[in-house]
Amino acid sequence: MKILITNDDGIYADGLCGLYFALREEHEVYIVAPEVERSAVGHAITIHYPLRVREVRRGKHFWGYAVSGTPADCVKLALYELIGPVDLVISGINRGPNVGINVLYSGTVSAATEAKILGYNGIAVSIDAFEQIDYCFAAYFVSKFAQNLKGLPLEEPFCLNINIPHLNPHQIKGIKIVRQSTAKLREIFEKRLDLHGKIYYWQGAEEHTEEDEDTDVIALKKGYITITPLHFDLTLYSAFKTLPKSLNIDL
Repeated sequence: MKILITNDDGIYADGLCGLYFALREEHEVYIVAPEVERSAVGHAITIHYPLRVREVRRGKHFWGYAVSGTPADCVKLALYELIGPVDLVISGINRGPNVGINVLYSGTVSAATEAKILGYNGIAVSIDAFEQIDYCFAAYFVSKFAQNLKGLPLEEPFCLNINIPHLNPHQIKGIKIVRQSTAKLREIFEKRLDLHGKIYYWQGAEEHTEEDEDTDVIALKKGYITITPLHFDLTLYSAFKTLPKSLNIDL
């Protein structure tokens, strides 16, 4: 397959590197990624500033294109200008999980969603760890999963959000297809003073309140690789059952 890989951790991220080397033996792989980390930018795109693109090399060999914009920018530029049509877009491997409400904030997931918007198949991949990460198994799993995509009954274009436990492979309990949790987050803001005595806030740790085992949050916590099919239609269809088809309001 012809595969585009991107991320939100930046073109020099270890997760991107591990993914590239796991895929390149079997596939034609291209890299277009942000030049610096762009985590938690959601589905932002750049419209008020020019997008700069530069070639990045590893030693004497071409590595990929570094883009001054967001993950969604990278996908747009890659498919329209730099690479052209591909069979699959893979975003990751992200440092830290992307589950629950955080899916909406994630630049990693938004890159895969952007692929679907443009009519291409997209996969977002994250690992449930932030420090001392071993990407080997996660990269291996993605390469095996990509080989088996044709055997899955997926409507195309699809967008899949995959989260992988940071465990010894023998400790992973299996693979679950689950829904995204929509439970609220418990969030903490630390109030601090700067050197001039001015107050500022630093967003700190967060905690999921989810308890349903059929969600990405709990299944991942219990040691399963989670796969969640995503779409970008935000319409609340249940509202059409109660709302009238039109409103009579004097304007």
